[in-house]
Amino acid sequence: MTIASRSRYWLPLLPLLGLLAFVYWLDKQVQQEVVAGINNQRHDPDGIMDNFSAVKMDMQGAPSTLLSAKQLRHYPDHDTTELELPRLTMLNVEHPPVHVKAARGNISSRGDEVVFQDNVVVVRESAGTQSAMTLRTEYLRVLPNKDWANTDKPVTLVDASNTIHAVGMEMDNKTRILKLLSQVRSEHLPNAK
Repeated sequence: MTIASRSRYWLPLLPLLGLLAFVYWLDKQVQQEVVAGINNQRHDPDGIMDNFSAVKMDMQGAPSTLLSAKQLRHYPDHDTTELELPRLTMLNVEHPPVHVKAARGNISSRGDEVVFQDNVVVVRESAGTQSAMTLRTEYLRVLPNKDWANTDKPVTLVDASNTIHAVGMEMDNKTRILKLLSQVRSEHLPNAK
């Protein structure tokens, strides 16, 4: 068998070897782009709004929830929204307004949950015989659609005649039930107005 006859047997394999080399090279290029894309994914906002405010209306067309912030930033990589100096007011014709403010906050991707952090202050205005109440904590999760809020952090509640300290709280503004979850300490000042 001569060299020419041997090369005739290997000649049909050359295009296949070339195709194999091309596919290997292409696979390496795609893998490098995927790794580069993962390593270069940045946490940059795609939208920034200064002096943000939004109003949600109830079925009768009256405002039910007011949300504002010094700055709103939306991040597409996690679909999160961060708030600087957020303010939330929950309005209800049957109950006094509840105001929430904090140093910073986050809105869930569906918009049904607002988390307030750092120096959180909740003020429930007075109504009828019920005095105003102020609540302070470092973390508060609010579900505005349900008029509900909770925290697992220490809280301090102050009204006209009571100062209460506790760890953990659940507040249902519709039913007007406030549960203090643990380590509750209270100071009552009779005849305070």
